[in-house]
Amino acid sequence: MPDLVERQIYTPPPGFRRLYLRVAWDGRDFAGWQAQRHAPSVQDTLQAALGQLGGEQAFRAVAAGRTDAGVHAEDMPLHWDVPASFRLPVEKLARALNAHLPPSVAVLDARPAPPDFHARFSCTGRRYVYRLLVSPQRHPLHQGRALHVVTPLDAAAMNSAARLLVGTHDFAAFATQEDRQTVRELRRLEVHPGPLVWDIRVHGESFLRHMVRGLVGTLLLVGQGKLKPADVQGVLASRQRAQAGANVAPHGLYFAGAEYGLRQKADGPNQTIG
Repeated sequence: MPDLVERQIYTPPPGFRRLYLRVAWDGRDFAGWQAQRHAPSVQDTLQAALGQLGGEQAFRAVAAGRTDAGVHAEDMPLHWDVPASFRLPVEKLARALNAHLPPSVAVLDARPAPPDFHARFSCTGRRYVYRLLVSPQRHPLHQGRALHVVTPLDAAAMNSAARLLVGTHDFAAFATQEDRQTVRELRRLEVHPGPLVWDIRVHGESFLRHMVRGLVGTLLLVGQGKLKPADVQGVLASRQRAQAGANVAPHGLYFAGAEYGLRQKADGPNQTIG
């Protein structure tokens, strides 16, 4: 019986069919993914574009994750329940939507989805990247797309600390105003230095509010020599937000992709998305 209830929750209402899309956006223009009453959101922007194509009766799109204001997305899966009467062929939907979207948002792909696919609740893994511009001087091409760090960083120390945080732990010390249970599985946390831009890659099934930004802020303290790598174990055990590094700015954060552990039907999302 629980399986039946769960399937009913995931299934589109009668008279609707479910679509699967992948979307990318520049977060600088938006107050986040979710619809806002007095601020622009990615969700509302997509809804308006679909309305221009005759999809006014569609439900709001549901994304694999909810990004905050200023956060970017390289590859965000979502599902969209549209009326069965919506006539635009799905193979033409991405191009048609992009014709009505601003330059800061683009649909990368659109396909039919199985009726029991849910972009959020079917998701078994989410990937983020945080980008650092490690340079004494700013760079105009990375303005608003990477956090500028003017001091040198010790990548080896940062990776040593990161390895101590991987696994299933209580991440309360890295979360902001979180009222959910705070145990999460962090599957990957790695620092990849580059000649100019560094990537901090983060992978897990789900994350607490501002958890990724808190993790990066703490790794920066290690990279700057203000914390030793082993100190992060004490931060983790404390469960106190004040013990960890500050949340880094949102403009360096990217939702990089999502995974779905069970392979869907042939015309829907594959096991790995991104």
